[in-house]
Amino acid sequence: MIELINKLMNEFNITENQVKNVIEMLDQGNTVPFIARYRKERTGSLDDVILRKFAERLAYIRNLDERKNAIIKSIDEQGKLTDKIKNDIIKAETLTEVEDIYRPFKPKKRTRATIAVEKGLKPLAEIILSGEFKGDIFEYAVNFINEEKKVASVEYAIQGACDIVSETISDQAEYRKWIRDFVFKEGIIEVKNNEKETKDLETTPYEMYYEYNEAVKKIPSHRILAINRGEKEKILLVKIVVDNEKIINYLNSKCLKGNSITDKFIEESVKDSLKRLIYPSIEREIRAYLTEKAETSAIEVFKANLKALLMQPPIKNKNVLGYDPGFRTGCKIAVLDDTGKVLDTATVHATMPNDDKEKAKNELKELIYKNDVDVISLGNGTACRESEELLAELIKEVKAEKGKELYYVIVSEAGASVYSASELASKEYPDINVSLRGAISIARRLQDPLAELVKIDPKALGVGQYQHDVSQKKLAESLTGVVEDCVNTVGVDLNTATPALLSYVSGINTAIAKNIVEYREMNGKFNNRKELKKVKRLGDKAFEQCAGFLRVMESSEPLDNTGVHPESYKACKNLLKILNYNEEDLKHSKLQDIDDKVKSIGIESLASQLDIGIPTLNDIIKEIKKPGRDPREELPKPIFKTGIMELSQLKSGMVLTGTVRNVADFGAFVDIGVHQDGLVHISELSDRFVKHPLDIVKVGDIVEVRVLDVDVKRKRISLSMKK
Repeated sequence: MIELINKLMNEFNITENQVKNVIEMLDQGNTVPFIARYRKERTGSLDDVILRKFAERLAYIRNLDERKNAIIKSIDEQGKLTDKIKNDIIKAETLTEVEDIYRPFKPKKRTRATIAVEKGLKPLAEIILSGEFKGDIFEYAVNFINEEKKVASVEYAIQGACDIVSETISDQAEYRKWIRDFVFKEGIIEVKNNEKETKDLETTPYEMYYEYNEAVKKIPSHRILAINRGEKEKILLVKIVVDNEKIINYLNSKCLKGNSITDKFIEESVKDSLKRLIYPSIEREIRAYLTEKAETSAIEVFKANLKALLMQPPIKNKNVLGYDPGFRTGCKIAVLDDTGKVLDTATVHATMPNDDKEKAKNELKELIYKNDVDVISLGNGTACRESEELLAELIKEVKAEKGKELYYVIVSEAGASVYSASELASKEYPDINVSLRGAISIARRLQDPLAELVKIDPKALGVGQYQHDVSQKKLAESLTGVVEDCVNTVGVDLNTATPALLSYVSGINTAIAKNIVEYREMNGKFNNRKELKKVKRLGDKAFEQCAGFLRVMESSEPLDNTGVHPESYKACKNLLKILNYNEEDLKHSKLQDIDDKVKSIGIESLASQLDIGIPTLNDIIKEIKKPGRDPREELPKPIFKTGIMELSQLKSGMVLTGTVRNVADFGAFVDIGVHQDGLVHISELSDRFVKHPLDIVKVGDIVEVRVLDVDVKRKRISLSMKK
């Protein structure tokens, strides 16, 4: 335990108490959002990102320790455990090192070496390896000829002994580590096209890799995943090449004994061991390591993009028309009021092949005027471009006819079709056609992105990079953590939240979320947070974990509409008394001068009087200043549009404002209002060196870009953010 604590202290640069406290709280079943928000004194205010990494690392180290113990036990049962082997296993930092040490003792499948051992050739191999033999090796090998064991000749006996020597060399952990490090430092990834598979193909997405070389230690993550995919599709042939002579020289220096009689057999065994046993294994290990590293990088990018997407500010107090564009079956329309309630649905034929634009515009105007629509949420999928042209005309006509200001916003419709056909959507809208549910989702994504997008598998939201090429289990776990953190950061309205949203709240699983909604349907709205304890299977532990993240706007207790945890209500009310406020002041948000009052007394003095920590006190003050505060409101709102530009209108040097739609390892994709996103390559993101695009931008950012180049034929736009 002491070693575990020291390791985590050093890796995360935190104190012993922080490590002990976090381990204890995780082991007690506390969730990361709860620990991050309500146990800041015990964690030293570690945020949810660090805490999740801590939890992952803790699990890895514990799994590693379990594997070490299992291996030590296995070697001991074989009667081969020495103090050195045991210490080497205990000191090992990675699973690879542990498995290298275990390799000679691991039960093997039948190999050339094990067959040779069965034939009684191990003593001959040991003689060769020892370097102490002085006589005629061929004459000595006659002793191992055995018709019963099918050792028919001296040559066969020596070859079998050399097979054992080859495997013995291959099993040396020290040698494998040196070779692995050498290949990683000096190896070159060599990629070629598979001529057999590509000879009949006019073009493929992997043409840049047809004759491609890059150093193992330098190749970036996105190229690893692209190459892996090309290899999986049998378009590319991939191998790692290295100077084998250097490795052979190293192995010879370790294995040769200066005996001219036996060294020639060892030299042959070294070459055989490297070619047949060591190198293929090391190459697989390094490729697996590069892939794992690339997957981790891709997942981190996906997590950052997903968080930015989910935390986009809601558009409140506006009636929204959701517009799901399409060609053959028409464009699906759904009008929602400012609470997200569906007011109207329709289908208009505004695009080819069955278009009647004038009729479509008139139908849309009728819906807009009837329902007092403020903004149109346009999905960015098929027929978006054609629909955008129609909406630009529509907005001008609405302005001319009624003097009404109308805008549209393009939103990602990724995953809308998945949601439309889901069981959840059919429960929410049993009487609405599947095809129209997509338009509802598109409208709600503008009104409250978080509440709507949690209904959809994060992998379907279109902000990933090579998401199908990474470990799906690891990806799903990581993305679930992001959604949990976002939901709990924002907080959830207990009386309106769907089961999908509730299931991401700290301490609430799918079954409890369903029970909360059933309770609400049977008994009406929750009157306060305490009433949660009446919900089936929601016990004291679950209440402790979830209560602070659930809001009850209708409660007579004003603190139920804040992020103040019920365990801190007493301290909060004492604070109000000390500062000469009452509950009415809290209810009506009349605490504007609270910062001045706190400053005059001193935060340390107040914390001492209230017997709570300073981080908790600061959080309480922040919450009661603005009950019901939504942290997303502090972020920039999406760009409201009234007109469009054509791709052909873009000219080099033009400066435009756009929205970041996606971020990858190599740059950021920006929507500048021409339907086709432009790419700001990593080299064009800033005047200074950029290690990763996420250091500069995130999904949803409003940025100013300059057009560098437009390839109309290939529909590619190159942009720059350099000043």
